[in-house]
Amino acid sequence: MKLRAGVAGSGSMGRNHARCYSMIEGTELAAVYDADLGRAQEVADEFGADAVDSLEALAEACDLASVAVPTVAHLAVGGELMKRGIHVLMEKPIAPSVEEAQQLVTLAAEHDRILQIGHIERFNPVMRELESKLNHPKFIEAHRLSPFPNRSVDIGVVLDLMIHDLEIILHLVKSPIESIDAVGVPVLMKSEDIANARIRFENGCVANVTASRISPERLRKIRVFQDDGYLSLDYQDQTGEMYWKEGGGIQKAKVEVEKDEPLKLELAAFAESVREGETPAVTGQQGADALAVALEITRKIGV
Repeated sequence: MKLRAGVAGSGSMGRNHARCYSMIEGTELAAVYDADLGRAQEVADEFGADAVDSLEALAEACDLASVAVPTVAHLAVGGELMKRGIHVLMEKPIAPSVEEAQQLVTLAAEHDRILQIGHIERFNPVMRELESKLNHPKFIEAHRLSPFPNRSVDIGVVLDLMIHDLEIILHLVKSPIESIDAVGVPVLMKSEDIANARIRFENGCVANVTASRISPERLRKIRVFQDDGYLSLDYQDQTGEMYWKEGGGIQKAKVEVEKDEPLKLELAAFAESVREGETPAVTGQQGADALAVALEITRKIGV
C-alpha cells in the first residue's frame, strides 16, 4: 500500500515537495494545505492531489507530511500534525529558537512520530563520498553563495543558507565545539546577508564557513582536509576531486558521483523511515543542534 503524503505550505518550497512526492515510488501525493486555499488548490491541481483548508483535514488525508511554512509557524503546524498522528519532515531551520526546537523533539517522542529535518545536502550524492573517504577531518572550508532569493526574508543568511553546512560539519566532525568567531553584514535586509564563521572543535578540527545571499553567482562547495589528503566537492554540480600524498608528490583523481535530485532523495528516505519505523537520517535533535550553533553565530554577529 502506498504511503499518503501531504504538504503544509504551497510556496516555492512546498510546491517542490509536492512535485517530488508525486514522483517517488511507494508514495502518493494526497493533499496540500495552505492558509491561502486558492494557492493550495493551484499546487494540488498541478500534481493531482486534493487541496484542504485545515490542518485537521490534512492529517486525515495523509500518513506523513512536509512542513514548508515560515519558520515561526513550525511549532504550531508541525506540532499539531504530530499530535494528530502524522510523521513530519520539517524544513530547516527546525524552529526560530532552541526552546521551540526542543518542544518539537519532545512532541515527536511523546507521540511516537518520526521527525526529520530538511537539511537537504545530507542527501546530495556528494555526501556519500565525504562519508566514505573521511576518517579524521582537520580543516573544513565551506562556501555557500547565491543571488538574493526573494524568500526566507524572515531570517538571516546564517539560518537560511549557512545552517546547511553547519549541520554537515557537525555530522562529519562529531566533536564538541570549543569556540566560535563570526562576522556578518546586512546589505538588503535588516539581518545579515553575508556572514563568515570560524569554528574550533575540541578534537582540534577547525571549520571556516562563508555564506552569502547577495552574490552575483551561485556557489556551493566544501573542502575537507585530513592527514593523508583532502577532498573537494561541489554540491551544485555534484562533482568532486580527491588529492593525496604519494611518491613525494600530490596525486589527483576525479570523484565519481552518481547524480540525482537531493530533494527527491531526501523525501524518499523520509518515506522509507516511516515505512520501516527507522530513525531518520537527520533527526529532530540533530536539527536542533545545528540551530543552536547557527543562533550562536547570529548572536556573535549581533546585527
